[in-house]
Amino acid sequence: QVQLVESGGGLVQAGGSLRLSCAASGRSFFSSYAMGWFRPAPGKEREFVATISWSGGTTDYADAVKGRFTIPRDNTKNTVYLQMNSLKAEDTAVYYCAQGRAGVERVGSRNNRDYEYWGQGTQVTVSS
Repeated sequence: QVQLVESGGGLVQAGGSLRLSCAASGRSFFSSYAMGWFRPAPGKEREFVATISWSGGTTDYADAVKGRFTIPRDNTKNTVYLQMNSLKAEDTAVYYCAQGRAGVERVGSRNNRDYEYWGQGTQVTVSS
């Protein structure tokens, strides 16, 4: 079994920064899989935020966060991060990390169906 635990959420003013962490444990084989961050969106399944390949060499971002968020990973710590800068009120959400299924490890994925394991989420609230 794989456990993903997010942390680092909180309340921040618009324009501020937060860094979310997602630590993997159990039979994760973390360094072999792509990782992603998602958040809920009205009328949608979880909305794609960012993804990173197993090696960290390839990343992809939703247009809404491009240029403001980054998704580094540290395979020695079995941890993926979401560095969130220039936060806006519309970034307020619960953020979920997820571990990708086999097949998307090289480039990651924007599709939440390509992720097998999910964390419980961490709340980010941005005040305007």
